[in-house]
Amino acid sequence: MTTDAPAHGKKRWSDLSTAQRRAIIAAGVVQNSLLVAALVDIRRRPQKKVRGDKRLWAAGSFVSWVGPIAYFTYGRKR
Repeated sequence: MTTDAPAHGKKRWSDLSTAQRRAIIAAGVVQNSLLVAALVDIRRRPQKKVRGDKRLWAAGSFVSWVGPIAYFTYGRKR
């Protein structure tokens, strides 16, 4: 019996290929960039140009991909 991968089916970082590692890192960079961009925009944008409470949008921005995308799509008034 080999111990290349854990019995529960999850891969460890060392089990991933270089391309898989790079893809995970790139996705993390994009996700964090979206979060930072949303938080900066919320901070700088006047309350009258934001739909709803800025504090709620700031908290919602921490919800993975969905929060920042929702803010940029629905939270800002044009």
